Amino acid sequence: MASAVVAFMLLEGESCEKVKRKILRDRSNPLELPETAFVAYYRINKEAFRMVLNTIEGHLTRLKVLPVLQLAATLRFLAEGSYQTSVGKDSSISVARSTVSTILADVLNVMNQLVCPQWVKLEMDEPEQRRSRDYFYTKYKIPSIIGCIDGTHIKIIKPSTDEHLFYNRKGYFSMNAMIICDADMKIRTVDARYPGSSHDSFVWNVSRARRHFLRKYESGDRTSKLLGDSGYGIEPFLLTPYRDPSYNSKEYKFNLAHSSGRNIVERTIGVLKSRFRCLLGTLHYRPEKVVKIVNVCCALHNICRRYNVEYNEESITLPSNNIEDNVESPPSATLQSEGKRIRDEIANSL
Repeated sequence: MASAVVAFMLLEGESCEKVKRKILRDRSNPLELPETAFVAYYRINKEAFRMVLNTIEGHLTRLKVLPVLQLAATLRFLAEGSYQTSVGKDSSISVARSTVSTILADVLNVMNQLVCPQWVKLEMDEPEQRRSRDYFYTKYKIPSIIGCIDGTHIKIIKPSTDEHLFYNRKGYFSMNAMIICDADMKIRTVDARYPGSSHDSFVWNVSRARRHFLRKYESGDRTSKLLGDSGYGIEPFLLTPYRDPSYNSKEYKFNLAHSSGRNIVERTIGVLKSRFRCLLGTLHYRPEKVVKIVNVCCALHNICRRYNVEYNEESITLPSNNIEDNVESPPSATLQSEGKRIRDEIANSL
């Protein structure tokens, strides 16, 4: 008899907890938070949140959880990089861990399909290109630059298959994410599909971005160039620094200007990881899901730029992605020669 009563009480307690959780969840509304607290929690402001919600809410139908809470849970995870259990216990969300897992999968899928293509675009209109060219020429005297490129490693747990491919030269498992940004620190391209053992130059050489710039060059466009570090091969549309120039030589001065100009992509990656701290820790997901997480964070970064979302935390200074200055799969001799000629012309003009 006593054991039956205890069992009943336990069941009743579990039922009450589920009811309380449901009531709390149904009454929760993250948008009731003060604006400052809202940005601190979710990294975007309410205006941007509503825009994203309007884009995706009609596609979040698998669960009975309100779309506003699904988006809030996803943003909370991206902002803090905490485990799903912690997100689920958040007082403004309050859902079970298994539900958070489903929410993350659904929201990431929908945002990759609908939000990322809209907010991360390689193509730049003429005013955007002119703004970037003016920035790099006015500040650093390097003409025709519309953006900068760099790679950054995103830590992951040891994959279940082909783990050796994901073990990078820094001694941990990762994805190597290629980032191209413009003068406004807007991310124009992200490609996080390749494992950590992939060299930066390999990711660039097989990318859609390189094909885009090569087509522009072959069509006669000589005003669309990128700045990249010595981990890339020099091309007419990708300028890299000189190797070991003499002090105070024209090559040395070019490298100073190049390094100062290229710093903007390092700052962009630092701000991205500072705002969405899931990218700073180790992501406990399959590589395919990590790619989606990186894509969504980059789209949200651009949304923050567009909606003037201030984030007061200091950006993070990140080390270079390259340990060695070697370049895998160098560009063709013709492109290499033309790139060097262009670089020499610029160095002579400084």
